[in-house]
Amino acid sequence: MAPIVVSLGNPLLDIQVSPEEGPKYLEKYQLKSNDAILAEEKHMGIYDDIVANAKVTYVAGGAAQNAARAAAYVLPAGSVAYIGSVGEDDLKQTLLSANEAEGVQSAYQTQSSPARTGACAVILSNHDRSLCTTLRAAEMFNKSHLQTPEISKLIDEAKYFYIEGFFLTHGLESALEIAKQASSKGKTVVLNLSAPFIPQFFKVQLEELLPHVDILIGNESEADAYKEAAGMGDASLAQVASTLAAMTKSNASRPRLVVITQGADSTLVASSTASGTPGNLSKEDENPKTYPVPKLSSDKIIDTNGAGDMFAGGFLGSLAQGKTLDESIEIGHKLGQMCCGQIGPKLVWPKENVL
Repeated sequence: MAPIVVSLGNPLLDIQVSPEEGPKYLEKYQLKSNDAILAEEKHMGIYDDIVANAKVTYVAGGAAQNAARAAAYVLPAGSVAYIGSVGEDDLKQTLLSANEAEGVQSAYQTQSSPARTGACAVILSNHDRSLCTTLRAAEMFNKSHLQTPEISKLIDEAKYFYIEGFFLTHGLESALEIAKQASSKGKTVVLNLSAPFIPQFFKVQLEELLPHVDILIGNESEADAYKEAAGMGDASLAQVASTLAAMTKSNASRPRLVVITQGADSTLVASSTASGTPGNLSKEDENPKTYPVPKLSSDKIIDTNGAGDMFAGGFLGSLAQGKTLDESIEIGHKLGQMCCGQIGPKLVWPKENVL
């Protein structure tokens, strides 16, 4: 079966430190408790440090790879493929195995030695997670990979494309190639803002890609960072969402949706024009529309790492199946909450039916 969803991003192995040990590493490496950053020189020691001195868990990660696994959770086997760049090492094998077990086709570009597969130190504390990433091979992704016969066929046959914001730090050309081609054929392009530093420091790249984006997903911190970068003063979250929805679009026949999550609080969806077409707000809906998130008791929250990615993947996988916008948001919420009950960006296996 040809995949209908293709996801593009930075493949990473998450190296996760428990909430008991997390706070001392936050302090040692000057990390914020609920943030996502690219490692600077002062952080480079963290990877060997936590492996040697902390009790760590290894989990297949990378934002778009997590979302791909979530989309695969709600779609028939073989429906999702994932593109990214890895090294020829044991970390790659771990990622391949995780994707295979969860029904995601790995379409990696493999860099030769000494390039190593990217890693992310995940420092847990209370119900927060701090992500510190070293991209390594992930940022060596080359656009030529998209022209290879195997990858070109995947892109031609897919109907939905998911791009993580983190990829814009190095891969704008590749993201633009996929998004422009998809948009010109009336296919659906989804972009996740991924972290506050993307709108903050990569606003130019973000706004170059945005015209070709049909669905933009982010959380309240990322929306705030965009508001600040765009000089929007004290605009409300609803105003930020509506502004992003209304920005220029290359495929004007399809409205743009902006989906802003707020963790355990409600999710906000703004549309450039509520039309009542499948996967959009109806004309009777408020715009933006607020979707409450079901309450999750504190004892069911083990780890929030990856919950936003699982929401995004569940939402996208449901839309790709022809579910309504309301149903897709609800399924996204279910997978986000399911992820909170696991260690790392994982879902419950054997699969639970969330549809």
